Amino acid sequence: MPLTRKKAIILLGPPGAGKGTQAKTLSQRLKIVHISTGDILREAIRSDTSLGREAAKYVERGELVADNLVTRMARERLSCDDTKEGFILDGFPRNLAQAESLDEFFNSNGLLDYSVIYLETSENTIIKRLTGRRICKSCQAVYHLINAPSNKQGVCDACGGELYQRPDDSEATIKNRLQVYERLTAPVVAYYSHKGKLLHISADNEAEKVIEAILKFLSNNSQGPDKKP
Repeated sequence: MPLTRKKAIILLGPPGAGKGTQAKTLSQRLKIVHISTGDILREAIRSDTSLGREAAKYVERGELVADNLVTRMARERLSCDDTKEGFILDGFPRNLAQAESLDEFFNSNGLLDYSVIYLETSENTIIKRLTGRRICKSCQAVYHLINAPSNKQGVCDACGGELYQRPDDSEATIKNRLQVYERLTAPVVAYYSHKGKLLHISADNEAEKVIEAILKFLSNNSQGPDKKP
């Protein structure tokens, strides 16, 4: 049966561009589900599932997880009932093969109208954002040593859990991730630009300015291809 969705949004951008932050805000304002392949993978790793063990090997090396693992997971998640009103896809597709596979899935389910938003940011900004990030081991709440610190150092405000730095948030791993991103994910930007689906937005701006630019675009999606507001 064809899937009819009010909003279908893909968020692209390098690690640290703020895709997760913007996706959560969009989810709340548009009342549609936020699907993060990164969150799903991290939960699988934390739970030590077979998929998680496979994915962990890639994450620890700062590499993108194998296409067959991520694509299977993304398709299964997009088929869930809570996506019927729309969805925000964050963390997928990450390479051209994944983008083409996603389009095949969309086409087979009658989903032809979707928006792709590319969050652009500098390497220096990315490194500052990610090296300062801390995650609660218990509830997965996100903090930042400078921008959003916890009240007590190393302790989650919400549940009292221990805060830690992800292995993939070290500076060396971040630089490797950015190199991998540029090599594999940048062609996805060209792919969606060619299809007339892409909007460029600077993610170096304050989060509220970024979200307002996205919402303005979505409310009047009559711009031509590859626009920069």
